[in-house]
Amino acid sequence: MTLPEQPVHRSGFAALVGRPNAGKTTLTNALVGEKVGIVSNRPQTTRHAIRGVVHRPAGQLVLVDTPGLHKPKSLLGQRLNDVVRDTLADVDVIVFCIPADQPVGTGDAFIARQLKNVTTPVVLVVTKTDAAGKKAVTEQLVAASKLVEAREIVPVSAVAGDQVELLADLLIGMLPEGPPLYPQEQTTDEDVERQIAELVREAALEKVRQEVPHSLAVSVEEIIRKPDPRDASAVFTEVHALLHVERASQKPMLLGKGGNIIKAIGSEARVGLETLLGGRVHLDLHVTVLGEWQDDPKKLNRLGY
Repeated sequence: MTLPEQPVHRSGFAALVGRPNAGKTTLTNALVGEKVGIVSNRPQTTRHAIRGVVHRPAGQLVLVDTPGLHKPKSLLGQRLNDVVRDTLADVDVIVFCIPADQPVGTGDAFIARQLKNVTTPVVLVVTKTDAAGKKAVTEQLVAASKLVEAREIVPVSAVAGDQVELLADLLIGMLPEGPPLYPQEQTTDEDVERQIAELVREAALEKVRQEVPHSLAVSVEEIIRKPDPRDASAVFTEVHALLHVERASQKPMLLGKGGNIIKAIGSEARVGLETLLGGRVHLDLHVTVLGEWQDDPKKLNRLGY
């Protein structure tokens, strides 16, 4: 008697690359099915390689959402580019994201040149198809296909969910055979402290303008978990965090008149933190000046970049 063949299980890593604001994090969140990375319309929002885990019966896909590759103007920018290049050396598939609502440009060509010497298979994804008409999407697919030798080209809308499942199945099919790399319930390997810092930074990015976003970093000073005085079976968490800016003139922009902006940042961030931490949260935020931290190696190390 012959035993039935066991279905093949695949597992491996896919890196999402693209210029800043190409929709990589939104796509990562859509593929995982929950939020694992912060999203903003500000370029260079992502500053770390964030791993999101996609679980399917056929396999486990570990997505590495990378910072946008760009022409660096600071030591931070150089380090972000290094994160991307280091990531490309250790994955099974590269997902090159190009937005449908913006012309293919020098930034995309710059990334295509970085991929020319890579032997890893490339899947070209035209993102944000919900933000462009059918004709524009078709033209973008043609323009994008001229940039790089791609194994597949897929138009996707992460916001509308169009072709997200198809892309997941396609990527899993390109992975090597292997057992799951993460437990079924795990969707990211980001530690809690970094997730907290990123949720605070996301809220701040939505509230500030001008030159502050690039100069803003967040560090978590203390996390205190204790029984909730309102409900002994629940956990109450105190979070103390610092928002760092580079110049004294930027501090009032984050504080606002009578502290109205810092209060709004705290209120918005608390919603995400309570979901993350599974209970009520008291969030204590302070703004500090950390002079020219984007070009200071010691300060970058301190902030985890």
